[in-house]
Amino acid sequence: MSTPSEAGRDRSEPDLSAVVDERRQLINLAYRLLGSLAEAEDAVQETYTRWYAMSRQQQQAIESPGAWLTTVASRICLDVLGSARARRERYVGAWIPEPLPDRTEWISSRTGGASAEPADPADRITLDESVNMAFLVVLESMTPAERVAFILHDVFRYPFAEVAEIVGRTPAACRQLASSARRRIQAARTPAVPSAGQAGLVRDFKEAWEAKDIKALVGLLDRDATMTADGGGMVGTVLRPVEGSERIAQYLIHISDKAPGLTLLERTVNGRPGLVAQHSGLTVTVAAFSLTGNRITRIWAVRNPEKLRPWTENARS
Repeated sequence: MSTPSEAGRDRSEPDLSAVVDERRQLINLAYRLLGSLAEAEDAVQETYTRWYAMSRQQQQAIESPGAWLTTVASRICLDVLGSARARRERYVGAWIPEPLPDRTEWISSRTGGASAEPADPADRITLDESVNMAFLVVLESMTPAERVAFILHDVFRYPFAEVAEIVGRTPAACRQLASSARRRIQAARTPAVPSAGQAGLVRDFKEAWEAKDIKALVGLLDRDATMTADGGGMVGTVLRPVEGSERIAQYLIHISDKAPGLTLLERTVNGRPGLVAQHSGLTVTVAAFSLTGNRITRIWAVRNPEKLRPWTENARS
């Protein structure tokens, strides 16, 4: 297995730069596999720990450090996914993947307080189609093996022979896993809405919410729209999805009445137009949307404070 950052590199070079250069690739891979930035960072840290635990001679014997790191990180993520299923069954309410801000607003969750510095570019997630919230939610419905096989092959373009070494299955079995995952993605896919249209619809939704205009909110929502909230048992929120345009609109107005002074900001969430709600200058909710035509079909509202650290440390209006 070779990785993009290794292309054209002289194999006789010291491997330190090769190892360091893989960090961004590993973070991008681990986030897609786990849906959690905190877990992705832990997985990558564990990967590097295992690398540096080897002797210099052992490291030099590895022909492709990037390939070794990718293999180890993927296997760690596969193990995490297995245990995460049990943890998420005990999770209070719905579990939603961790939302990510636009790279221009990125603040590393590992730096804190007012003196926080922008994260190193290697820690930034590339915000493409494979990290939009709708896509990540579908990934959550897959088995760990399906998810790993699909992400490695369809997103990162690794051949099935190499995926098989990571997943511990035959290439044919990995091909079937990826195919099954692909069918899930296709079944959940909705017609694409142009970026300008998405932004305009989210802006109209924001303005209707601010005006407490139930009729306007209902008009922007699909009749069968669903809103799912994730508080993780740490903050108050609905534990089950709110279904139907009228019920969602009524719930949103209820929220506004309970939290006077709530500020809504238009922000990019996982590469798509979204909203951030702040109260007393603190980010309390990050909302991602799925749209079909000129209606909102899904809203994912993340309120769990542990998933909002990159946002709470960068509360710019």
